[in-house]
Amino acid sequence: MDTADHPQPSSPSPAGQPGASTAGGCDEPPPALLIKGIGEFNEGRYWECHETLEELWRAEPRPVRDLYQGILQVGVGFHHLRRGNYAGAVKVLDRGLARLRGLPEACQGVRVAELADAARSVYDRVIELGPDRVREFDVSSLPRVEVGTAGDEAAIHVNLGTRSSSELI
Repeated sequence: MDTADHPQPSSPSPAGQPGASTAGGCDEPPPALLIKGIGEFNEGRYWECHETLEELWRAEPRPVRDLYQGILQVGVGFHHLRRGNYAGAVKVLDRGLARLRGLPEACQGVRVAELADAARSVYDRVIELGPDRVREFDVSSLPRVEVGTAGDEAAIHVNLGTRSSSELI
């Protein structure tokens, strides 16, 4: 495959540069707006997620803001994908992946590495399909944001239709 014909994900953002692996704020519990935004993301309400997490991202000066912006941008990429907008999906997914790349595996309880891997798989599949076949992508397979630690019985899974009292932080 000729890489000149296929965009490659860009480099991490300045906030995602060295030192972001210990992103200030990642060891804190998720704020209420993050939980709300993840719920919207997992319900496929990507534009609402954008609005919620944009408020959080704009108010946060620390590197953890890349978490909020990364989730927001992945969601907007999925929004474009559902609409069949190849260029928008590729562009914004790339930006979201760059934001997530500079974060630790988990940040504020969000399984960042899992989200980044899943979003990267979507990105790769969209590139493989190309602009003429992007509508062939199975949008019912879009990943959700997982919160909590893998194997943790008390993990918070903010998944569509599976919210329980243990999910409230």
